[in-house]
Amino acid sequence: MRLHAYYRSSTSYRVRIALNLKGLDYEIVPVNLLESEQRGEAYRKLNPFAGVPALEADGRVYTQSMAILEWLDERHRDRSLLPADTEDRFVMRELAMAIATELHAPLNLPVLRYLKHELGHSQDEIDTWYRHWLARTLVPVEAKLAERGAGDFLFDGPGLFECVLIPQLYNARRFDFDLSAMPHMTRIEAACLEHPAFVAAHPDNQPDCPKG
Repeated sequence: MRLHAYYRSSTSYRVRIALNLKGLDYEIVPVNLLESEQRGEAYRKLNPFAGVPALEADGRVYTQSMAILEWLDERHRDRSLLPADTEDRFVMRELAMAIATELHAPLNLPVLRYLKHELGHSQDEIDTWYRHWLARTLVPVEAKLAERGAGDFLFDGPGLFECVLIPQLYNARRFDFDLSAMPHMTRIEAACLEHPAFVAAHPDNQPDCPKG
């Protein structure tokens, strides 16, 4: 497997976590989003969506991170990312999709660049935008977690929800979002950040992460 990814991309991060949780071997192929490598002709032939991640496996290319996570769970059934119970599977998907669908679209790099370069917003205004959308989704996610009570993970171990949550919290901290009122979310985060699969997937541990 070859994963075309950018070290700080939340979608790349979530797929790295899933691959690690499943114990799959893969090679990282860095794609520098800041240098617009994803828009180059060669990469567009690989991934017409011109984004990351793109996973080469089984003789084809898989794109769109949430679809990749579902494919991984169906293709490699060991260490499922979803619980066995149907209702529990819904809860896992509900919270993961809330973050993936409600936050990624307004907060991804092309949107932030458009706000800055085409619409002329200052970095302070962009940071305010970012934190507004984070609060809009993370507050109700925290409320849902509070209904379930204490636990290191949403269920017995890390799964689809944690694959999506941890990268988003990494970005939230980059934008100085206040997580002090979200004890359930940060408890799960702390447990995940000690898990080997998450440690290996962390942006700081990627080959394209700037050193020094």
